[in-house]
Amino acid sequence: MGPRRRDSTIHMPRFFKRLFKFPQMDFEMAVWEMSSLIIAPKKVFRSIYYHKQTKNTWHRPDPSFTYLLSFFLLLTALAWGLAYADGFSRVFRITAVFIFGHFLASSLLVATAAYFLVGKLLGPGIAGFPGKRRQGLFGPPGNEVQEQLEFGYCFDVSIRAFFPVWVWLYVVQFLLMPVIARDNFVSVFFGNSLYLIAFGYYF
Repeated sequence: MGPRRRDSTIHMPRFFKRLFKFPQMDFEMAVWEMSSLIIAPKKVFRSIYYHKQTKNTWHRPDPSFTYLLSFFLLLTALAWGLAYADGFSRVFRITAVFIFGHFLASSLLVATAAYFLVGKLLGPGIAGFPGKRRQGLFGPPGNEVQEQLEFGYCFDVSIRAFFPVWVWLYVVQFLLMPVIARDNFVSVFFGNSLYLIAFGYYF
């Protein structure tokens, strides 16, 4: 009875335990991932694959990437607000929308959709995917399963996929806004090209 009780207890995921432990966060790794996502995205996947081999989980319980990208969004939101908004309230609103709306809310939405859709489409009983499969939130797969889809991993992918979008639509577009804002074919072409590149990177 004792072991069963221990197994049935709910443990807080390490991601939430480390949410405010800044000295334990690997910001150097987060910066390397950001630069690699633009130059060589395959390197990031390879590092995640090595993490899976050593830690037996796809999810990295380290919120440093999220914090760092949120800080960058704060800086760009202030730049956009100071350049195009009038008044502190509008600058604050742009900042909140950039961080909590565009970044965190959309990443959570995409991660949740992927978690449930992939779990349904590639779950047990699907032709070509034999064996027992299950889903989890943040923990590593148990011995009785071949593979486990972790919500934490879905969230990791979604926030990392957002970084190229931030580069192209929040930084490059801001710098090219004097050219893009004009009403001519070249401006429209450059503006649409930025969105094409950004969402091409995202997907």
